[in-house]
Amino acid sequence: MGFNQHQNAATDGVSQRVNSPRFSGPMTRRAHSFKRNNHNNNSNNNQNNGSFHSHHHEIDLQLNSPRSEIANTADSVDGFESPGEKKQTHHHVTQRVHVKKHIGFGSVGGVELGLGLREKKKLRHLMFFLFCGLCLFLGVLKICAYGWFGSAIEKIGSDQDIADTSINDPMDQSAHDDIHRLGKSGVGGSDVERTLMMVASGVVGNRNNMADYSGIWSKPNSENFSRCIDLPKTHKKLEAKTNGYILTNANGGLNQMRFGICDMVAIAKIMKATLVLPSLDHTSYWADESSFKDLFDWQHFIEMLKDDIHIVETLPPAYSRNEPFRKTPISWSKANYYKSEVLPLLKQHKVLYFTHTDSRLANNGLPNSIQKLRCRANYRALRYSAPIEELGKLLVSRMRQNESPYLALHLRYEKDMLAFTGCSHNLTAEENDELRRMRYEVNHWKEKEIDGSERRNLGGCPLTPRETSLLLKGLDFPSNTRIYLVAGEAYGNGSMQYLIKDFPNIFTHSSLSTRDELKPFQNHQNMLAGLDYVVALQSDVFLYTYDGNMAKAVKGHRRFEDFKKTISPDRMKFVKLVDEFDEGKISWKKFSSKVKKLHEDRIGAPYLREVGEFPKLEESFYANPLPGCICELKEE
Repeated sequence: MGFNQHQNAATDGVSQRVNSPRFSGPMTRRAHSFKRNNHNNNSNNNQNNGSFHSHHHEIDLQLNSPRSEIANTADSVDGFESPGEKKQTHHHVTQRVHVKKHIGFGSVGGVELGLGLREKKKLRHLMFFLFCGLCLFLGVLKICAYGWFGSAIEKIGSDQDIADTSINDPMDQSAHDDIHRLGKSGVGGSDVERTLMMVASGVVGNRNNMADYSGIWSKPNSENFSRCIDLPKTHKKLEAKTNGYILTNANGGLNQMRFGICDMVAIAKIMKATLVLPSLDHTSYWADESSFKDLFDWQHFIEMLKDDIHIVETLPPAYSRNEPFRKTPISWSKANYYKSEVLPLLKQHKVLYFTHTDSRLANNGLPNSIQKLRCRANYRALRYSAPIEELGKLLVSRMRQNESPYLALHLRYEKDMLAFTGCSHNLTAEENDELRRMRYEVNHWKEKEIDGSERRNLGGCPLTPRETSLLLKGLDFPSNTRIYLVAGEAYGNGSMQYLIKDFPNIFTHSSLSTRDELKPFQNHQNMLAGLDYVVALQSDVFLYTYDGNMAKAVKGHRRFEDFKKTISPDRMKFVKLVDEFDEGKISWKKFSSKVKKLHEDRIGAPYLREVGEFPKLEESFYANPLPGCICELKEE
């Protein structure tokens, strides 16, 4: 009974917010509580000379307690009790040992009393050794079960961290507002204290909790590959002469603009032209007014490429009055196109204005020096501006509390993407109609009538939040996995409920940041996308549900950064498995086994970039810079 009481007390003393799968009880188990009841025995009999009275003592000895010793009086001398002693102590514990001693004044009585004390002393020693042995046994058992310190200390320590951080954490009500807003589509939905406490304390999914799942976090083998984009030792110094100036308007979203800027750097090199700091598209779906300087460290950009091309902040005054010659380069062009058709125009007009920058350079068939320059521009020169980089690093640290691994999920289930692709699986008829109307309202989207079911079966649709949850569970990611959501608001009423139910620890840049921290980013969707880019790049695992530009950019950058683990779903085969599972044709065990088999070679390991019959069907250079920027080490 004493042990059970202690166990319950220990459990109640630890915060229930802590959710450690290794915790199964308190760290230590105390021995049974030692209880001793003293009773005064007042004899009503008078002592008579020459006679003695027998006092029967009950000694309750606890077999596993060193404190189960008899309270002998200090008045006994050389084994004899004081003749004036009239009070004897009764001890009640667990096991009763009856020792009868006779108190009197004769020699016989003295001998009998001495023997009783020796026997009691031996018995106490025996009980003490038995207790020590039991404690040693329980200690060894405890170490085997819970480790050296046990999970109770971890729980108490984590709980203390929660209490401390809850007081000092700078995050405020703005995070709660964002979670509530996203909660309408499923993200968050609980109050901000839950989110912030989990992040700040690292209670959710810390690295110790993930020990049993180390395989899902391990990166693919890439030991024979390394980056190779440095300028060669034979590199010639850049000539001061220029054939003219190139003005550009980087169109599209953040990552489409990023690719275009890198291509413009390479095209300027091909034509020996000077690149004017690019302007950015302000007419895209997001209508973001951010400038190049808002998004990128422009001085770093110029400095890092100073040995490759000339870059100026603005057009020199001598050419500022000239009307630039407007040109829309042909998509997927190679170097010869720019040398033979575009360069003469540049030499003639001195200033060219490229109206579009997206996909204006081929993925393959370019000189190695040009491919390496594209990578130097992308992975070294295009560094995000200080506000983006600094807050991005802070969010990474918040996701990594207690050295936790985390997964970055690019859930491209936003309204614009669903309207563009015509995908409406599991959406209502009203939501499908809304997407269709949006598709017709955007003039530059050429496809209007789309069979969403057929496209899904061909793997052309983003995975739904529920399909994403099934994928994560099928790959054995535990429910306490920390997930950073790289996306805007998911479309569809309640579309996020399945994902949140299975993986409740989902965070966004808004739920991880304070209102003051996000203030510089308000109404700047491209800056927020840059923030997500930084956090996704540093994640232990990156998983994307659609091959958009963000997925391509992050995937390629992670390959360049030593092939960090990136899961590329085989959507066509996976949705067929989902349908079979939903129809009851396969069990969960079979489903999970097939999901693992399907993706065992889709985790970001090195392979040569796939070449297609047409440029549009090729694998993007920025999604896989091998070959070109990554080289295989040859064995000597």
